[in-house]
Amino acid sequence: MTTRRARPAPRPPAGTPAPAELARQARAVLADAVRIARWAADGAGPGAVPLADRALERAAAVMELSPAQVRAGWDRARLAGLIELHGDTARPGWRLRAWNRDDSAVLRGWVALFDAWSLVHSSPEGIEATAVAEAVEAVPQVLSLLQLSAGPVSVPALLDLLAQRVAELHEERCEVPYGSQERPAPATETSADLNALLLDWALEGLAAVGALTLGSGHATLTPLGNWAVWVKLEQICVAAQSPAGNIEQSAADMLLGCARLTPGPARAEYRAWLAARPVGSAVAELLAVARGEDALLRGLAFEALRVVGAPAEPVVRSVVTEAPLRPYALLWLAEYEGADPDDAQDVLSREEATWLWVDTAAAVADHGESGLLVRHLDSAVQGTVPALLDEVRAVGHPRTVQVLVALAAAHPDPALAKAVRRAAFQVHTGGA
Repeated sequence: MTTRRARPAPRPPAGTPAPAELARQARAVLADAVRIARWAADGAGPGAVPLADRALERAAAVMELSPAQVRAGWDRARLAGLIELHGDTARPGWRLRAWNRDDSAVLRGWVALFDAWSLVHSSPEGIEATAVAEAVEAVPQVLSLLQLSAGPVSVPALLDLLAQRVAELHEERCEVPYGSQERPAPATETSADLNALLLDWALEGLAAVGALTLGSGHATLTPLGNWAVWVKLEQICVAAQSPAGNIEQSAADMLLGCARLTPGPARAEYRAWLAARPVGSAVAELLAVARGEDALLRGLAFEALRVVGAPAEPVVRSVVTEAPLRPYALLWLAEYEGADPDDAQDVLSREEATWLWVDTAAAVADHGESGLLVRHLDSAVQGTVPALLDEVRAVGHPRTVQVLVALAAAHPDPALAKAVRRAAFQVHTGGA
């Protein structure tokens, strides 16, 4: 036998700050959002989006911020997963709970905000949505140039790249005249002015989320922005936690430790952890984790409960009335009662299946690779992306906007990504 070594994870570019320093910078960018999220989560009752006027005035007075700053912080808190709305009630997201102790949660929250930069910074008035969408699709190339340059890049150079990418998008979509008409004329001064306006908007939006800084005629990625672009280019994910010592861990830490294991070894870890505890307290601890805000842990908690078997049945049956747990509990009960796992999905209503799809997508967005999120589309019961988007918007999952933004950022099809991004914008603004 030979010992095969795992390939080392790609190393960030030289000069990239340590994760702790990046997390410190991310906390600084989101400081107002965290303050507002904690204020709302403490029972201030902010109401549904948009932020209710009375709550807006109250928050501004308490935190000594302007109403505009409060509204901006509120939007950032929602997009970064710091706060979630359940009807008219604001609840702290799992990232807010982990904010002071978990640098990884902080960085993922900031990346979620980075992906949603076009929602944070309103697009210029009077410009067609198609032109705005093209600019958003072209921004990754602009960011790549900034990252590869490792320093300031002139705005004219960025504008040339943006214009070139927009022209490529037109060409890819065959937006040329039919028949024997002449070739389209070169870009006009009007289109050049439009590109310049959209570039300014994009750079200001990225600066607003802390991804870059703007100087006199140039832009430079911040350490956070440089790291985020590198991460996306390399398509890496958070390193897997070692499963060693899970028997001594809390339920949440044990589940995280098993997250990267294949089903067989994971079940062995669950059995070892369960064997070291009274069944009743172990089941209660797993359900407490399932009620948390981390969707990955919710799914893993029910996987561990499958190992428990019969002793968990009464408790699982009792949580069927809890909306976030209902799809998981129904599937658990169906399999416990003998249903084939492949057929167990039939016990879910279409709305429950859609809720579960969003919850699972949230887990992938928080802990997985972008390719997994794209492939997750195939598991939706709707069959078509437009039908899925319609039902996802209607189901009211608190992570809907973040899931759609992450999916739009990950999907390679520009047209589909644009439709998903539009749906995210509509959910974010409360539109139809």
